[in-house]
Amino acid sequence: MNKITGNIVDIFNKEIYYGEVVIADGKIQSIKKKDDRGQMSDDRKESVTVNRQLSTANYILPGFTDAHVHIESSMLVPSEFAKLAVVHGTVSTISDPHEIANVCGMEGVQFMIDNGKTVPFKFNFGAPSCVPATIFETAGAALNATEVDALLKQDEIRYLSEMMNFPGVLYKDEEVMKKIASAKKYNKPVDGHAPGLRGEQAKQYIDAGISTDHECFTAAEALDKLKYGMKILIREGSAAKNFEALIDLLNDHPNEIMFCSDDKHPDSLVEGHINQLCARAIAKGIDIYKVLQAACINPVLHYKTKAGLLKVGDAADFIVAEDLINFKILQTYIDGKLVAENGKSLIKTSPSSIINNFDCKEKSISEFKFSSSDIKDLLPAIEALDGQLITNKLMLSPKIVNDEIVSDVENDILKIIVVNRYKNAPIAKSFVKNFGLKHGAIASSVAHDSHNIIAVGVDDESICKAVNLIIKERGGVSAVSSTKQSVLGLPVAGLMSNEDGYKVAATYTAIDKMVKEELGSTLASPFMTLSFMALLVIPHLKLSDLGLFDGDQFKLTDVS
Repeated sequence: MNKITGNIVDIFNKEIYYGEVVIADGKIQSIKKKDDRGQMSDDRKESVTVNRQLSTANYILPGFTDAHVHIESSMLVPSEFAKLAVVHGTVSTISDPHEIANVCGMEGVQFMIDNGKTVPFKFNFGAPSCVPATIFETAGAALNATEVDALLKQDEIRYLSEMMNFPGVLYKDEEVMKKIASAKKYNKPVDGHAPGLRGEQAKQYIDAGISTDHECFTAAEALDKLKYGMKILIREGSAAKNFEALIDLLNDHPNEIMFCSDDKHPDSLVEGHINQLCARAIAKGIDIYKVLQAACINPVLHYKTKAGLLKVGDAADFIVAEDLINFKILQTYIDGKLVAENGKSLIKTSPSSIINNFDCKEKSISEFKFSSSDIKDLLPAIEALDGQLITNKLMLSPKIVNDEIVSDVENDILKIIVVNRYKNAPIAKSFVKNFGLKHGAIASSVAHDSHNIIAVGVDDESICKAVNLIIKERGGVSAVSSTKQSVLGLPVAGLMSNEDGYKVAATYTAIDKMVKEELGSTLASPFMTLSFMALLVIPHLKLSDLGLFDGDQFKLTDVS
C-alpha cells in the first residue's frame, strides 16, 4: 500500500483540497481530505489564486492523454515514446498506427500493440481506416473493410482511426461505409479528418458517424463542426500548429475540446508534451478546470479507455505537479507504479524487433534531371507554409540551365522529388518554395502517408547523395552539404529507430541543427514539413511517387 499526499485536484467537482491518495494493487483505494487548509471557496477558482492559496504542497491530478498521435512520427517505437512522454505527465495516448500500416499492413499494427505492452503506459490504438490513403500513390500495404473489421473486433483497438477519405463518406463509397459500420457494430468511435469541410457537407460527414476532427485551421471552421455535434481536437505538433487559432473555443466548449500533438518529432517530445498546452492555456486566462478537462478527462471518456481519472476504484494513473501554472511534473504514476520522477524516466530501454518493407536500388544523378521540354510555359510549384500541413499552388517562371529546369536558390524555389521505396520506378519531380536551403539537400523515408522517399535540394548531386543514404539504411532522415553528410537510420518500417529515445532525439537534433545552420533552412521543423509535402489528402498541391497531385480536384495533374 502506498500513500501520496498533496493538493488533490478534483476536476469533476471543480475543487482542490489537501488530502491523501491511497494506492493498493495498482488502483486507488481511497481519497481522503486531511484538513481544510487547501480547500478553496467558489470565488477562488482562478489558477493563479489556486497556486498562491496552496503553495505549501504539490498538486495531484489525473495524468494527461494525447487525444490523437501517430507514435511513428516521434521516430521511436511505442516503448521508447512512453519512456519520454511520462516525464511530462502523459499516461496515455489515442494512437493511430496509420503510418506503419501503410508500410507493413496488419503486421505493422500488431507490432505497435505488442511493443506497447512491454512498458507501463496506456496506449489506445485505432484501426487505420485509409490504407492506402489514396489511389494516387504507391503504398506498401492495403487494409480492406474485412481486415479493418478484424482489427476493431480486438479489445486492444479502441476506435476507427481518422477517416481521411471524406469524399468517400460524402459519396457513400461502399468500402468506406463498411468500415464505419464495423465501428458502430462494436460501439467504437470514428475519428475524423476533414480539413476545410464546412456547412452542409460537414454536417453530412458528421451525420455518417464521424465524431472528432483535428484538422481545423480556423475557429470559424471548428465552430461550424461543433454545432453539428463534432468534438474538436486542438493540435500542436512539430509542424502543424493550431493552438493559437483554436484555444479560445475551450472557454465555451469545455466538454467538446481535447488536446493532441498528431505528429511530434523526438526533440520536441524531450522538451514537453500535453503539459505545455496546459501551461499555455492557463497563461491565456482559461479556467483551470476547463483546461484539465480537455487534457485529462475528455479523451478518456470519449474513447472509453482504461486510464484512471483520480477516482476511487480507478487505475492509479495520476501525476504530481509542482504547480498549476507551469505544469512542471514531479512524479508520474501508472497503475500505481512510479514511472517518472523529477525529470527522469524510470522506464528502461529494452530490445525491439525490426519489421520493414523496403526494396529499391541506389539511384544515379541522371535520374533526378528535369528536362525543360517537360514544361510549356509556367512551372507549377508547391508553396510550403511553416507550421501548417496545407500548401498553396504557385505558377512560376522556371530557371533553365542547359535545357534543364534547376533549383532557383536565389528565389528559394528548390527541386523536390519522391522515390518509390517499395520497387524500382521512375522518380517523381517538382519544385517547392519556402524551404530556404542555400546548400545541399535533405531526404526522408517519413513521407505521409505512403512513406516513400522524399527529398528537397539545391542540386541533383546533393539530392542523389541524400536519397542514397536513406536507401543504404533502409529508412531514415538525412542531410548533405558539400563537406558533410549525416543520417539517422530508421530501420523499423523506415519510420522508427529501435534505439534509446534520448539518443535518437540527440541525433535528430544534430541533423536538424545542420539543416538550419549549415544548409540554411528557414523552417521551424524542416523534416516534419518535408514529410507532409507528399500528404495528398491535405490541399492544395502535393507530390506523390506517381506525380504532382492537385488536392482541390483530387487527381494527379500534368507537371506542365
